[in-house]
Amino acid sequence: MTAIPSGTRPLRAPSPGSRRRTLAGESLQVRAFLIPIGLIVVVLFGVPFAESVYYSFTNWSGLNPDIRFVGLQNYIKVFTSPALLNGLVFTIVFAIATTALITVFAIPLAVLLNQKLFGTRFARAVFFFPAIPSVAVLGLVWNFILNPLGSGALNTVLHNLFGTAPIPWLANTTLAQLCVIVVGVWTSTGWHAILYIAYLQSIPSDLYEVARVDGANARQRFFSITLPLLVPAISISTFLLMNNGLNVYALPQNLTGGGPAFATNTVIATIINNGINETNYGQASALGVIFMIVIGAVLALQLRLSRGVERKLS
Repeated sequence: MTAIPSGTRPLRAPSPGSRRRTLAGESLQVRAFLIPIGLIVVVLFGVPFAESVYYSFTNWSGLNPDIRFVGLQNYIKVFTSPALLNGLVFTIVFAIATTALITVFAIPLAVLLNQKLFGTRFARAVFFFPAIPSVAVLGLVWNFILNPLGSGALNTVLHNLFGTAPIPWLANTTLAQLCVIVVGVWTSTGWHAILYIAYLQSIPSDLYEVARVDGANARQRFFSITLPLLVPAISISTFLLMNNGLNVYALPQNLTGGGPAFATNTVIATIINNGINETNYGQASALGVIFMIVIGAVLALQLRLSRGVERKLS
């Protein structure tokens, strides 16, 4: 047995009380670092949102200092005005449709572009290119392509090849909505495919080798290995797509101008038009408050579904 030198004290394990005090001190330090972030959120989000809630119950024009309380009148008008309601409905439809379609197209495209084949790097650049120019510029370009007159690029090609009459791509309400969604999918599919490629390249190749040895075909390897391991990327991608889709503005405005008959009008465009052009700040604030609630509900539901799918596939 080794003797303890005289004048030294044996080391003792820290007591539960001291461990709790240490953890509490570390927790306070972490919370102290979060204080500046909390202040920024309150100043940049909380205060403007509170002001919007207040003005949504008034008739403030944004210029006249005479403010009168009007109760729920602005909120009632949002749900009774076709222009305001169409903007809210189309924005939600656009966000959901583009999120679903881009996810469906981007994952197989990423799997294809992740193969070590000749020309895959060039193909990645080609598919990623639509994400580089401004969405406003792309809207103007597609406005020229989908012009409903006979002089439109697509109508000219169809007429020369098949002798068809001009198709009202942007003059028919249903076709205009489909065109905005299709162009939105075209602009973002390549970018999200590159995001999925980054996750695909982090999957160990040994997993696929073992699956091949066990006799799994390409479809089985995709659904048993690739798709479950892409769930975190799917969560990030769909969150970004839904957020961008709900805040869409430039693409419909430059492609269709919100028409025809407000069919492709969005919430952001409606808020800007009511708050600035028509100087009806109270009504614009009411629409903004409703839209914030819708965004919060949709994103919360999306995160819950993503976590549920992640737990199920993991």
